[in-house]
Amino acid sequence: MATFREVCLDGPVVLLDAAAAQVQVGLIQPSGEAGWSTPPGESGVAVFQALEELGVNPSKVRGWIFCEGPGSILGIRTVAMALRSWTLLHPAPVHRYLSLAVLAHALGDPAAGIIADARRETWHHLRPGEPLRRLPTRDLQPPLYLPATFRTWSTLPRGVKVTPYDWAQLLPRVWDADLLRPASEPDAFLHEDPIYVTWTPRIHQASAQDA
Repeated sequence: MATFREVCLDGPVVLLDAAAAQVQVGLIQPSGEAGWSTPPGESGVAVFQALEELGVNPSKVRGWIFCEGPGSILGIRTVAMALRSWTLLHPAPVHRYLSLAVLAHALGDPAAGIIADARRETWHHLRPGEPLRRLPTRDLQPPLYLPATFRTWSTLPRGVKVTPYDWAQLLPRVWDADLLRPASEPDAFLHEDPIYVTWTPRIHQASAQDA
């Protein structure tokens, strides 16, 4: 684990977060000061617009930080694929973080449960000091906080509070928090590895009834 201060020591470093409905991109200096761009629109376009607005050339970046989830899978994987391409051509260290862990640390409430929609009436859930889990709505216990602008499909749990997910405000609160991990192969967070079933092809043969 590493802190934002440690990772940005030899900066500037670029932060890419496409977990919410609106992409957030930041150019972070070693001092902790940062410039932010939050263009509207689809992540595959907004990420590049933000880099252009901040004057960032991917070939010159000294380091990357990105959100691996939970959040918009499409947005997160768009960022992950871009990072794989950029760092293949121009190697630079990449670090990842969990959106809910960042918000949990920033809120500073040890009892707070931070949630994000996992679909089918289940929720990604993280409480400070506990691992990220996936829980059905019936198992969620207050107090609960939902990051603003995160998309939802399931019915919201009773009493949930919506809290800002704004990196311009979050960064000073988590600057010295051990929330970052190296990401040699950037990708979206998964609770478990996918399971692939082997399919054996067979030649269809007509039954006696079909004949």
